Amino acid sequence: MRYTLVTGASRGIGKSAAIKLAEDGFYVLINYRSNHEEAEATLKEIQSKGGDGELMPFDVSSHEQVEKAITEWQEKHPDEYIETLVNNAGITDDGLMIFMSVEQWQKVISTNLDSFFYVTRQVLQDMLVRKNGRVINVVSLSGQKGHPGQVNYSAAKAGVIAASKSLAMEIGKKKVTVNCVAPGFIHSDMTDGLDESQLKKLVPLNRFGKPDEVAEVISFLASEKSAYITGEVISVNGGMHS
Repeated sequence: MRYTLVTGASRGIGKSAAIKLAEDGFYVLINYRSNHEEAEATLKEIQSKGGDGELMPFDVSSHEQVEKAITEWQEKHPDEYIETLVNNAGITDDGLMIFMSVEQWQKVISTNLDSFFYVTRQVLQDMLVRKNGRVINVVSLSGQKGHPGQVNYSAAKAGVIAASKSLAMEIGKKKVTVNCVAPGFIHSDMTDGLDESQLKKLVPLNRFGKPDEVAEVISFLASEKSAYITGEVISVNGGMHS
């Protein structure tokens, strides 16, 4: 059986990625922090389409919770390993830097950047031993070109991009790839409060994207078709930035 762990899989891009990877034949470990009902809904949708998975609740910003949850799973599955990791969980807490609190900064950096280290570190050894694995990090247009009011979020996502490029160079010889997917304006909880009618004018394709369109790129990066791609950032933003 092939296993994938998708963090933040209860809603939005994470949910779409979990469903798509299940369709691709993966058994999906559905991570979430607190929204048990939505995580259950993700699992039920996967099962309704003939796939399977299980819930794996933990807070990605807590290295103690990450280590406990993944270690317990690994101990129960000594002959199995997480072949594909999708680091998707993230939050925003926007505000101009001059007014930004230390808590706003630390919370966003911890959930979006520290979590990359905490979760990836826990699954990486098994990938390296088996000389097979995919690490796919969902970053953001904000981490590529910046965005006013998102100094914390942009810093975190840019950090993941740089870390991904370095890690790709470290482990490429072990046939483990590391890539990023950088969405632009995608219909999700993060964009619910935005003025779509105005913002879509900034997008050459003149619309917001759909979570499924990001999930298709994640699916590609998880497949053998992407075996010679590593250290890359693939933009899914309707042409806003390349």
